[in-house]
Amino acid sequence: MDALQIPQQKSAFSQLLDSVGAKLFLIGVLTLLLLIPSSWIQMLVSERETRQDEATGEIAEKWSRTQLIESPVMQLPYKTMVKTIDANAKITYKEQLSTIYVLPEDLKINSQVNPEILHRGIFDAVVYNTTLKISGKFSELELKKSGINPEMILWDKVKVVAGLSDFKGLKNNPSIKLANLQYTAEPDFATENLFDNSLAVQANLSTTKSSAITFNYDINLRGSGELNFLHLGKSTSVDVAGNWENPSFTGNYLPEKRNITQKQFTSNWKMSNFNRPFPQQWEGKSNAFTPKNIEKATFGVKFLLPVDQYQKTMRSAKYSILIILLSFISLFFIELLNKIKVNLLQYVLIGAAMIIYYTLLLSFTEQIGFTFAYLIASIATIILVSSFIGAFLRNKKAALVFAAILSIFYGFIYVIIQLQDMALLFGSIGLFITVACLMYFSVKINWNKPEPTQI
Repeated sequence: MDALQIPQQKSAFSQLLDSVGAKLFLIGVLTLLLLIPSSWIQMLVSERETRQDEATGEIAEKWSRTQLIESPVMQLPYKTMVKTIDANAKITYKEQLSTIYVLPEDLKINSQVNPEILHRGIFDAVVYNTTLKISGKFSELELKKSGINPEMILWDKVKVVAGLSDFKGLKNNPSIKLANLQYTAEPDFATENLFDNSLAVQANLSTTKSSAITFNYDINLRGSGELNFLHLGKSTSVDVAGNWENPSFTGNYLPEKRNITQKQFTSNWKMSNFNRPFPQQWEGKSNAFTPKNIEKATFGVKFLLPVDQYQKTMRSAKYSILIILLSFISLFFIELLNKIKVNLLQYVLIGAAMIIYYTLLLSFTEQIGFTFAYLIASIATIILVSSFIGAFLRNKKAALVFAAILSIFYGFIYVIIQLQDMALLFGSIGLFITVACLMYFSVKINWNKPEPTQI
């Protein structure tokens, strides 16, 4: 008689093995479903960050906005004779005024900045006071290059114009020393000005005429967030120093020298006209002074808050699905290795606790800072989840093991968040070790079904 295969009654192990695939599928579905509240958490963080930006904007509006220092430009009105021919072929000459714009030959700016933090509710904004010393000269060679007859220039009506982003920040009434003569600057809203907000002086340079014209003036100013400068000199040198430990150098020019310590910083820029998008002098309002070219010629320093709380919280929230998935897999391995059954509802409750963790982190971060908030939220979640596991499994050892696993996960994520350039490297190594551990524990389980007995 041929051998017959008589199916044996399924053992407890076989029943457990049969449910493994379904359990893994349900855990995967649950993890994907938890992506929804995880995305809500990230939206909440973005909303709070937007609220901080609004609060910062309100502070800046009342204090003074970001300042852009636009150095002096000299405007020389001059007379030209325009030839006209009428219908009878009669030639007449009519006098017409035009303007020559001249940028500084040399420009030196020295700024001593004193930033501070202002509070609006739970939100912070960086504002500053600064004293600016600006000096330089306009070259006599520029008029010769332009081909303009100096005798046609109205030297008694020369205007020197400087720009400033926000007049609200002015703490003094600037006076400029021009060709050894003192002039008081006034706001000027003439349509031919190159800057949106201009301070101007009307100077009589009849005795100076085409010789080099020196200038210097001081500004006491306040602003918020950033202090920027416009590269207008043929040779521009800018020195900025301040008592701030987190400066960020912005714009299209980086400082040649910088020194940053825990309490202060110093920086120096030196630039030539070879990387400046403006001509040295021109006739009539220049098409080169476009917003795009102004942006190209802008540089400066941004005063960052010591810790960007919302950025770190957002980075933590982006790792939420990884933490949840690894935690579920770890619990699933504990379930298999100890031959105990964990109900799907208990997975749901553990996932909910891990999502609520991020609302705890966000709310505490706004009050006490990210580091302490991360510590409090992590400890509270680890105690809650591990106590819950110990209660329904009635196994203290399993609860302690899971608490240790969660502690490693949260500690690992915290280290990654603190890193910048090395975050990818450490993250990759950490995930590799995690997968290696899962592979090691997976071999402890006999995944093979027993073969049917042949008789």
